[in-house]
Amino acid sequence: MARPELVPGEVLDGFLVEEQVHRGGMATLWRVSHPDHPQPMLMKVPRFGDSPDPAAIVSFEMEQMILPRLSGIHVPKFIALGDFSTPQPYIVMERIPGDTLYKRLADLPLPYEEAVGIGLKIATALDDLHRQSVVHLDIKPSNIMFRPTGEAVLIDYGLSHHDHLPDLMQEEFRLPFGTAPYMAPEQLLGTRNDPRSDLFALGVLLYFFTTGERPFGESETLSGMRRRLWKDPVPPRRLRPDYPPWLQEIVLHCLEVQPAWRYPSARQLAFDLGNPDQVKMTARAERLKRDGLATVLRRRFNNELMASRSRPDIASHLAQVPIIAVAINLDDANEALNEALRTEAARIAKAVPGARLACVNVLKLARLTVDHALNEEGHNKHVGRLAELKNWARTLGLGDESFTVHVIEAFDPANAILEFASSNLVDHVLIGARENSFRKTVLGSVSAKVAGEAPCSVTVVRPTRRRAGQDGEGRP
Repeated sequence: MARPELVPGEVLDGFLVEEQVHRGGMATLWRVSHPDHPQPMLMKVPRFGDSPDPAAIVSFEMEQMILPRLSGIHVPKFIALGDFSTPQPYIVMERIPGDTLYKRLADLPLPYEEAVGIGLKIATALDDLHRQSVVHLDIKPSNIMFRPTGEAVLIDYGLSHHDHLPDLMQEEFRLPFGTAPYMAPEQLLGTRNDPRSDLFALGVLLYFFTTGERPFGESETLSGMRRRLWKDPVPPRRLRPDYPPWLQEIVLHCLEVQPAWRYPSARQLAFDLGNPDQVKMTARAERLKRDGLATVLRRRFNNELMASRSRPDIASHLAQVPIIAVAINLDDANEALNEALRTEAARIAKAVPGARLACVNVLKLARLTVDHALNEEGHNKHVGRLAELKNWARTLGLGDESFTVHVIEAFDPANAILEFASSNLVDHVLIGARENSFRKTVLGSVSAKVAGEAPCSVTVVRPTRRRAGQDGEGRP
């Protein structure tokens, strides 16, 4: 017999049920309060009819396992739960003020700049989630909220996968679960542990929010969804001639059929969304037509996607695709230091082929004098620095898609590098340190400040000191 639903005024484990704020197919949400918890809270309760849906029960169990293990600003704070051994299972969590992103559907298509800003916030939230060993697997507008301070919050973990917990959804069901328009091709084949599936869903959302149309339509049938295993979407520029090529490059990169052809991480996707001038253009950027019949047939009858289903755990995957910021001082004539920095950057690029190198130079501004945009030869300083950085990066033997170049104009080089590392979710900073000098001793060095305050790992590179009697290669 089905348990009666909660009613306002009921008290459950000390939580006073106040009002119902949402009623979904699998669960209801209630506003609750508790004398020991002063913050606004929601209680999520599974719906039990006369014939309870097994998927709804298992999904609720998954969320009860995953949510307490999550932390940070991009998830609702967990407060309490009642498991299925109690008369009424529930989850109590922080109540995020405001509406979900679903409320914006009436405004589509959004201005490009606004949609990109939303996408950047979601990608940042996904990066944080993936680094907690979780793939969401149901990214869609109704599962995204924003804090008053602007950060995206991902909600509803009933379909999620946690690398260190039993995957009950996969163990007990054979059909894929998700929201049809946003499901990645590999999800349809049963793969639930690839973080790039969330990037596909974010690509669908970006396509939808910038064109007003979903890339794969509204099909809810399994056969209809399976067509995305071999058919690509209409390029956005076909729908909107003013669509920015760099944005089409990002969106179609997310929507590639093969996970290996997409962005390797949410962090690298966020980097491109935050640095549109650094997006590496391919044929995707200018495409106006869908792929031809030969390409579609090749996808239709190959087994590549099936073969790509096994992959390492999430942490191991992310460790292979870091963003490395290399802080390069183009004003310093210390060739030994620059060579040491180049050697270390090349070593990392060789050891971690999936790394993206962001080559950064700070064009220092004078505080008390007027800065001139042109150098002594009459050339633009900023443009000249960008060209020097590209030449520096190319000496590492990397493809153009593996590095970006950034010239930052700032009064304080150390603060500029720290801000770049923070805003771009950099994993590691490489920075050179000069020999000891009176100025560095009195004022402090850029490398010391970066090493002491960076939000990530820092490697300080120094040239190898020569001993007396050694030649230029350090040999006696």
